Amino acid sequence: LERREFLVHYQPQVKLQTGQVTGVEALVRWNRGGAELVPPAEFIPVAEETGLIEALGAFVLEQACADAKIWHSQHHLPLRVAVNLSGRQFQKDLLARISGILDRTQLDPRYLELELTESILMGDAGDILPLLNSLKWLGITLSIDDFGTGYSSLSYLKRFPIDKLKIDQSFVYNMADDADARIITAAIIGMGHTLRLTVIAEGVEGEAQRRLLLEHGC
Repeated sequence: LERREFLVHYQPQVKLQTGQVTGVEALVRWNRGGAELVPPAEFIPVAEETGLIEALGAFVLEQACADAKIWHSQHHLPLRVAVNLSGRQFQKDLLARISGILDRTQLDPRYLELELTESILMGDAGDILPLLNSLKWLGITLSIDDFGTGYSSLSYLKRFPIDKLKIDQSFVYNMADDADARIITAAIIGMGHTLRLTVIAEGVEGEAQRRLLLEHGC
């Protein structure tokens, strides 16, 4: 962090029906001077253990908002940027931190999406619900990341002001060859649409996956 070795890369979110890029997801990488970047699976757990995830997460959030503002103002690309939040970030002055970042970067809040894990939503609703409502009031989009791999309690879909479900890539990766993965993916898409949620599939890398997801209206 002190040497500014972390980089923010962006993965596009694409509307399958048209091929249009509608947003991006921020992904952090570590450039420690070698030929290859260090993937987050190797350093995020350490950051979580040591508490440095709060500083790292704040850096990613501010960088993503600043980049999105540049895309909007200089390149006329009105893309929404999605940023993951950890449980530790969620507990400490989150609303004030995000408001401060939006003020500094001058990003319209409707172009920021926060990705929450299912474990965050399984906490004390008395603490979580007011914060989520405040974030929504600002105009921020809320999504559930890696849906289907955590607690998957359906009660929070009704209780909390969620806008999007992101199907975990483990289901998407296998759906072309695995009937169970196809069934689970189709069920998540159908449930999401019934609840008037946008559904996003992670890790679409092949034509068979794209075609199957398109058939289900993902």
